[in-house]
Amino acid sequence: MTKRRPISRRTLLCAALATVVPVRAANSQQGRDPANQEPTDMRIRMTFDGRIMTATLYDNPSARDFFSMLPLHLTVSDYAHNEKIAYLPRKLTEEGSGPFGNEQPYDLCYFMPWGNLAMFYADYRHPGLIRLGRFDEGEQALHVRGEFPLHIERI
Repeated sequence: MTKRRPISRRTLLCAALATVVPVRAANSQQGRDPANQEPTDMRIRMTFDGRIMTATLYDNPSARDFFSMLPLHLTVSDYAHNEKIAYLPRKLTEEGSGPFGNEQPYDLCYFMPWGNLAMFYADYRHPGLIRLGRFDEGEQALHVRGEFPLHIERI
């Protein structure tokens, strides 16, 4: 029969640090609190049903990843009673993401579990979102019910 050695405090401490350090490193790489994201010069135009909306993206890894995918041709459709959604061709990076408060209508978000854009036109609060930016103009188009081809491009 083999005798087991007890786990030392040093081993436990190393294991605990190994789980905490990567999370802190990822958050420090972003350098910003997800609730206080700064607008950037990354601007986009979304067109559907003859309507044009513009948005300014925030300074976070997910927004930069989304911007790198443009231009895109997707389908926008209604979801629930407060948003339109569009599925991206691939998932965005979630690096440096975290919960945020101060949700507002006309936020442009990414829903991590499904890999889709979420364009809110009414109040919302939902876990699993990364805020990508905010609509500047034409956001009333989000109130038009239906499913439409959606074109997204850089401005």
